[in-house]
Amino acid sequence: MSLLPLVQKPLTPFPSSNFSNKPKHKTQMSLNFTRRTTLILCPTISITLLSEQQNANAFDFRITVPDQTLEEAKDGIQNHAKNLLQVKELFEGESWKEGQKALRKSSALLKQDMYTIIQAKPGKQRPELRKMYSILFNYVTTMDFAARDKDVPRVWECYDNIVIALNNLMSRLL
Repeated sequence: MSLLPLVQKPLTPFPSSNFSNKPKHKTQMSLNFTRRTTLILCPTISITLLSEQQNANAFDFRITVPDQTLEEAKDGIQNHAKNLLQVKELFEGESWKEGQKALRKSSALLKQDMYTIIQAKPGKQRPELRKMYSILFNYVTTMDFAARDKDVPRVWECYDNIVIALNNLMSRLL
């Protein structure tokens, strides 16, 4: 039989395949990173980028103090609290999207005012105020999700909790 010539003959790929045994010329520079290299480089690069304060276009991930004075915060807090409570009218009319927008806007402004006032308080009072602040805005977030889902009983439950938490916090802040 003539099996011997078939075995000695080198295998060639199909004519339509792009496979080639010839080494390819690299026209682009490629970097091959191992896991170890990546584990070393990523934190190093991140720390370097985040610690550079000279770059005008660098990201700033630090928590910044609001650009507002204590007097401005005290002047605006009553109005922003009133606006937060006025979302009730929108939800009563089942204007869910408009209610959510008003809730987010008024709560963001109120949050900034409260943060500024809490930061100006003595250090011993801050932990309790921050806890009350957290409770209030957790209810706001829950109400936002309930409005998104159009869950009417939950919206009113959250609204009642917001009124109570807001009254408690406002009495302590002012």
